[in-house]
Amino acid sequence: MAEDGTVTVYGSSTLADSKHSNPFSIKVGLAQLLRGGAVVEATSLQQAKIAEEAGACSILISEPPPRGAAISRMPDPSLVKEIKRAVSIPVIARARAGHFVEAQILEAIDVDYIDEGEVLGPADEHNHINKHNFRTPFICGCRDLGEALRRVREGAAMIRAQGDVAGGNIASTVRSVRAVMGEIRVLSNMDEDEVFGFAKRIGAPYDLLAQAKQVGRLPVVQFAAGGIATPADAALVMQLGCDGVFVGSEIFDCPDPYKRVRAIVQAVRHYTDPHVLAEASSGLEEQMAGLSLMREQIENQTA
Repeated sequence: MAEDGTVTVYGSSTLADSKHSNPFSIKVGLAQLLRGGAVVEATSLQQAKIAEEAGACSILISEPPPRGAAISRMPDPSLVKEIKRAVSIPVIARARAGHFVEAQILEAIDVDYIDEGEVLGPADEHNHINKHNFRTPFICGCRDLGEALRRVREGAAMIRAQGDVAGGNIASTVRSVRAVMGEIRVLSNMDEDEVFGFAKRIGAPYDLLAQAKQVGRLPVVQFAAGGIATPADAALVMQLGCDGVFVGSEIFDCPDPYKRVRAIVQAVRHYTDPHVLAEASSGLEEQMAGLSLMREQIENQTA
């Protein structure tokens, strides 16, 4: 990797980018603008407008869930353009993991961020996109520290600790967040000599692992995604160490989606204040009716 793009991210780092793309430091700086916010997934212009009015920091545009076993792909570029014209907050769109042509298309229509989404199903089962070849900042998912740092090495400017996408079950999201934060705590207590072995064990680039040890966190912004359905859910992952949350489009499946989105936005902003959280959580029982866990999910969780 070229050395002409050396940057400082939460400390010292030596990441580089292609000469034809933005320096990595700029991409990370753009991702940091979303810290302390809620990214809301929207499948229509109306949903995007509601999310913006409720205080979302960004809109994640996606196609409506496919029927049956159909494959999810990047959103229709015409929908992306329509929403970009209508809202004033940043717009994120998903490309399938490894599908660099979808990413090229999304960059060509000037999305603000690209989410290389494993939730869509991978286009390439063995390779991720080389994100250093793009001007647009990328967001990638992870379930542990090694995976997070591998995605950062590829050029991800934001990491989301990923849980289950549907069902309102936050348990797997919490598991991913705790896995990342727990491994960082273990790393922080290691001697310098032990870091080499730990890097090999978790499959992480040594230089990024050393930086994470130095700063006590990931070298980029970390959000949480999956199953965040209530203000308490949002505050939980924030208190566990996340910088923000992703909220799925199922939040709009209720009589008053503005109230639900606004409650989660307030919870992210005031995640350490139980009085604000209590107020944000009040009167949402009817709104949560569509997000109850299925019996099969509960049985699987307790098995």
